[in-house]
Amino acid sequence: MHIAPALRATLAPPVMEARRWLEGVSFPPERPLLNLSQAAPVLPPPPPLQAAMAEALQDPATHLYGPVLGLPELRAVLAARMQAVYGGEVAATQIGITSGCNQAFCAAIASLAGPGDAVILPTPWYFNHAMWLSMQGVEATPLPCGPELLPDPEDAARLITPATRAIVLVTPNNPSGVEYPPALMEAFRDLARKHGLALIVDETYRDFHSIGGAPHALFTDPDWADVLIHLYSFSKAYRLTGHRVGAIATSAARLGEIEKFLDTLTICPTGLGQHAALWGLQNLGEWLAEERREILRRRAALEAGFAKLDAWALRGCGAYFGYVAHPFTESAAELAKRLVRAAGVLVLPGTMFCPLSDQSGARHLRIAFANADCDGIDALTARLAKLEV
Repeated sequence: MHIAPALRATLAPPVMEARRWLEGVSFPPERPLLNLSQAAPVLPPPPPLQAAMAEALQDPATHLYGPVLGLPELRAVLAARMQAVYGGEVAATQIGITSGCNQAFCAAIASLAGPGDAVILPTPWYFNHAMWLSMQGVEATPLPCGPELLPDPEDAARLITPATRAIVLVTPNNPSGVEYPPALMEAFRDLARKHGLALIVDETYRDFHSIGGAPHALFTDPDWADVLIHLYSFSKAYRLTGHRVGAIATSAARLGEIEKFLDTLTICPTGLGQHAALWGLQNLGEWLAEERREILRRRAALEAGFAKLDAWALRGCGAYFGYVAHPFTESAAELAKRLVRAAGVLVLPGTMFCPLSDQSGARHLRIAFANADCDGIDALTARLAKLEV
């Protein structure tokens, strides 16, 4: 059986692989599984949003093909929301709606790079970004982060070659949770502009940032669209993961090219998901603010719990994630599997977020705590404390 070499060379989906570790394992009632492997809410949307979605189902247009770049009203409302959050000017014609934020990334790359080109990704990186580049024959150039898990623009500058097309930043970061300071974002913007590159900024977890105001000032640059490609997800904000609704902000000219890609791939985003995202933007501001406060409470609980674990080190924490250095001699790839049976805990190893040549992945685990309340996080650290080093 022939498989395209680029696809064969791409790693298997990490979350699906981790789920297979659960096969044949039973978890007693007094120690149920703590599944902290996937960064996605498992609760359904709030009841008012469910009701709005049920109403949208009665509209015949919900079931038809829609505009490739998304519903005009959703694009306009999101543009207005972005102006309110970030300042600056964002037009509806600079917004495209996609089938999830992963598709927004794929669309951005399709407009920028092809086989033989390169894109700089800070490590630890979001594995789906690296996977898509691999499938497309685009080199993922790793940019190792320092002790604070922040990428360095000077290090990035040394990695730029004639093949480089973009730099990607994810903030709050997946997998580390670290929030990139505004000055760092601006430094990367300036670096990208100097070298004629795109700066792709994935803010899937923006709504759970610890800063209440604008997380950066990139959109206040009147020429932001000539360098910045911004990605966003409604999935985490309104619990719409299964409905696949994301967004991309860039120049209207680039969106015209991206439209070709999206029309070929999915024709249009889901109508029901778009109506849900629109209703959420218009009606769930305070509900989302409380969701953010709850995530921040969980972040504080994780920080407090790991402060009591002398042998462990919480390297980064924010949004849905904690990135921890473990104290064991075995690789995180083996430790993560052992934790399922030894502690009833499912997390992902750092090896899933780094190139194979990066040994730091073996020393780290990613904890996705969006689906563990504060009591669950306390249970996690209590179980880890009982493991013999």
